[in-house]
Amino acid sequence: MTSWKVTALAPRPVIEGALLAHEDAFDWDPDIVISGSEIAEDKPDDWQLEAWLPRKPSRADKAALAALFADGAPPFEIEQLPEVDWLTTSQQGLEPIRAGRFHVHTPEHPPLAQPGVRDFCIPASQAFGTGQHATTAGCLAMLGAMKRSGVVVKNCADIGTGTGLLAFAALDLWPRALATASDIDHVCVGVVEDNAALNHVAMGPRPGELVMLVADGMEHPLLAARGPYDLVIANILAGPLISLAPDFAKALVPGGHLLLAGLLETQEAQVRAACRRAGMRLAGRMVNGDWSILWLRKRTGARVHASRPGALPEWSRKW
Repeated sequence: MTSWKVTALAPRPVIEGALLAHEDAFDWDPDIVISGSEIAEDKPDDWQLEAWLPRKPSRADKAALAALFADGAPPFEIEQLPEVDWLTTSQQGLEPIRAGRFHVHTPEHPPLAQPGVRDFCIPASQAFGTGQHATTAGCLAMLGAMKRSGVVVKNCADIGTGTGLLAFAALDLWPRALATASDIDHVCVGVVEDNAALNHVAMGPRPGELVMLVADGMEHPLLAARGPYDLVIANILAGPLISLAPDFAKALVPGGHLLLAGLLETQEAQVRAACRRAGMRLAGRMVNGDWSILWLRKRTGARVHASRPGALPEWSRKW
């Protein structure tokens, strides 16, 4: 894949302001990944904003980046990067993580092989979800908390599954459940199948097995046919979570559970407001780093209302 990078140099407050503007940009193009950091340890006030794209930056791309700077954007340095699978490269050598009863490691590290601990081996791949990201680790911990609180799951769906890790964890906790995993990216099908074989997770349509499919959100006839669900998991982004809230609610049984992640703590109020409008109530939350993990339940008899990203200021304040 051809990748490009855009770099802007500015004082720390300017870059931090741009990063905050990015957090609030619910319609942000997910193909544009940005980060901010200091240039060198001996220059703590000199920062850089870096943006990575899978294409040569267009005029619209550069305008979107420039709009993050309230008082005018600094000059952009644009460069084409070598053809490298950056996601896989960035995940190589990742340290194992422990989240509740789950231990997640790459093939370079051994399993814990301890009683009561479920080891998952997830290689660096082209899909998101090795467990090292705070949202994935938080979801693993929250799934364990749900199980300990007495939640019973007979039918679950993992939307935006990536590597399949969260679906695997749900099946480990509720081993007789029907399980469906989906992702918008076709590459995830092979990744999930390979990871399932590596971790002895059965693929198939029967209880205790996992069905993998390609879908945009909840838009797939098999997702509809296999519902309604006791548990829906979605570790994606804040904007899609807001847009999909009514679809999640319709896919759940009354009293069903919704586990959401991929949202920054600063975006939590609007996501929760959208879920409230869709007929759900908060059952639990945790914060892992800058990221919120939300456990919600569908209210019996609640009306479902749709919401648009960025259009919920009143609901956010009233939550």
